[in-house]
Amino acid sequence: MNPRSKRSRSVSKSASEPIALRRFRRGFRWDAVALEPYKIAAHNGGEFRGASRQMLAGMTGERVGFHVRYFELAPGGYTSLERHRHSHFVIAIRGRGICRLDGEEIVLRPLDAIYIGPNRAHQLIATKRSKFGFLCIVDAKRDKPRPVQDRR
Repeated sequence: MNPRSKRSRSVSKSASEPIALRRFRRGFRWDAVALEPYKIAAHNGGEFRGASRQMLAGMTGERVGFHVRYFELAPGGYTSLERHRHSHFVIAIRGRGICRLDGEEIVLRPLDAIYIGPNRAHQLIATKRSKFGFLCIVDAKRDKPRPVQDRR
């Protein structure tokens, strides 16, 4: 098969070890990956707007202790302002955005990476001009978010 083939493949070395290719497509989508809402519903104090996610790794049989997710925020969109015991590693890959981290606002551009440690209040925000997309890597086993009251 031509290595530049546009078809997505899933090949197994053994029945217990999947090797999956999730081919990147236009519009920041991947083959065989569902576009999901960011969350089903807001929790008390955890409002969000214009956010979606795609689960790229960790949910379909890969033997890893982490999840890789792609989140996309519409222009002016944002995630919940929250904290939890687990950490995140975020890599911006589309547009520009802001990471609010314990009240400080940090501008993120494509390929900027930021570590969000345990119990740090955080929120990601898209600028009003463009979409903001980022990869977020977290532990597969993690606690639920705790909302933080916005004091701005």
